[in-house]
Amino acid sequence: MSNCCHTKEPQQPQEDKQKVTPGCCPSEQGADSGRSHPDYLLWGSGLIVLTGYILYWLLDGHPDLPRWLVTMTSGIYELINTMWWGLLMAVIFVGLLERVPRELVMSALGQGGTAKGIVRATLAGVLLDLCSHGILMVGTKLYERGASLGQLMAFLIASPWNSLSLTIIMIALIGFQWTLAYILLSMAIGIVSGIIFDRIVARGVLPANPNQITLDGDSEPVGRQLLALIKSAKFTPKGMTGVLLDGIRDSRMVFRWLLFGIVLATLIRAFVPMDAYQTLFGPTVVGLLLTLIAATVIEVCSEGSTPIAADLVTRAAAPGNGFTFLMAGVATDYTEIMVIRDLTRSWKVALFLPLVTLPQVLVLGWVLNQF
Repeated sequence: MSNCCHTKEPQQPQEDKQKVTPGCCPSEQGADSGRSHPDYLLWGSGLIVLTGYILYWLLDGHPDLPRWLVTMTSGIYELINTMWWGLLMAVIFVGLLERVPRELVMSALGQGGTAKGIVRATLAGVLLDLCSHGILMVGTKLYERGASLGQLMAFLIASPWNSLSLTIIMIALIGFQWTLAYILLSMAIGIVSGIIFDRIVARGVLPANPNQITLDGDSEPVGRQLLALIKSAKFTPKGMTGVLLDGIRDSRMVFRWLLFGIVLATLIRAFVPMDAYQTLFGPTVVGLLLTLIAATVIEVCSEGSTPIAADLVTRAAAPGNGFTFLMAGVATDYTEIMVIRDLTRSWKVALFLPLVTLPQVLVLGWVLNQF
């Protein structure tokens, strides 16, 4: 049993690890040249976000600043202040998962390629209290620990805004009934999509997870394995530091696209007035399609999308549009699509995410608009 806070689980062979290393992470094949190329997207986006955050903190309210710069820096400041805690928790979860034996992770999620495994992955996504990008970090680690492609998709689709904190906020904004309907419908989409993905993988259309394992029917119960792991853990300062460092390292590809998404989203906020969205998004087919386009273009964390979706329900009287905004943001989120592409090394897998989920989202959104 591995130590969850000090000793990492034995690493897989180097040649196998290289096959599944995300393309946005430094390649170990660079041994030939002795150096790795800098990640310009990560550092460039990070520099813009850091500069914008500091500018807002130092120059907020300055009368000579152009309006677009005020909007952009305030957007960066708001998004970072909203999502930092979720990202920190995600880093800790990822670092801890690095130390949890693969067999225990998969015993908790269930066997990949089965309906039971899909349902468990969906419930795990709903119950984990993290923002959408934090969930993305944990999801990539689950995939590396052996979750099937269907389990990964079910976990990601069902979870983005279904955290406990956001559920409470949604109840306050749109009421208990609509919140419950949103949660149940998002879980249904996650389960159906997960089953579809596993069936597509079984037919050879999409590649299977090279890390996937088959669970032994005689393995110990999850509770007993978890108890043994906790008893063997040594919570030392060195171990906790290692958890944070491993979590940051393994979350690098998500931070890469997250920072880029923040830059892009704040640029859109600066040059596209949000008032236009609120007047166009009525409970019509056109409004539904415009919502889909907006959800595709506007890249915000789940905390940012929740009040916008609630506004579509209360002001535009379009509950289906609110649901579509939340769910289509998951299905068409370019951060998520690019991370999945880097994780699986397959554009086909990444593009199948909107192909499988969007039709379900649009149909359910149209149905909700009829109430």
